[in-house]
Amino acid sequence: MTVFSRRLALALIASAPLAACSKFITYRGPQVTRVEVQKTNRKMYLFHHDQVLEAFDIQLGFTAAGPKQFEGDGRTPEGRYMIDRRNPDSSFYLSIGIDYPNEEDREFASSRGLKPGGDIFIHGWGDKRRGRSNDWTAGCIAVKNREMKKIYAMVQNGTPIDIFP
Repeated sequence: MTVFSRRLALALIASAPLAACSKFITYRGPQVTRVEVQKTNRKMYLFHHDQVLEAFDIQLGFTAAGPKQFEGDGRTPEGRYMIDRRNPDSSFYLSIGIDYPNEEDREFASSRGLKPGGDIFIHGWGDKRRGRSNDWTAGCIAVKNREMKKIYAMVQNGTPIDIFP
């Protein structure tokens, strides 16, 4: 075995564990055409038209009741939004952004002299171990990291998301 082929073999062996633990996967199934969140049931569904492709248990903002209205209220928004960005380097494993606030949200908060807040995401749990039944985010929608890996691959920017009470 030549020095080059020995180095190549060692490099391949050394990189195998990194490939196996990658947080990125490829999805080749039906397109996710809509995301639906049911806050009361703590469920999120990924749809291809009328067909549910996946269902997930979720955690919400630490003040779960009612729609997000102001910066710092700890609530998860309600209404129709769009997935508008991705963060592969999120502090919460992976995240996809929701385009909150919309014009209506901004006008409501402004009419009360407050800011509507922002930076609402669907994201993983990050590095902390969390109980499945506790709401803890600042208004985001959280799932287990392994579930977020799948969601990140399946849901593309421009996908509508309906968040119901």
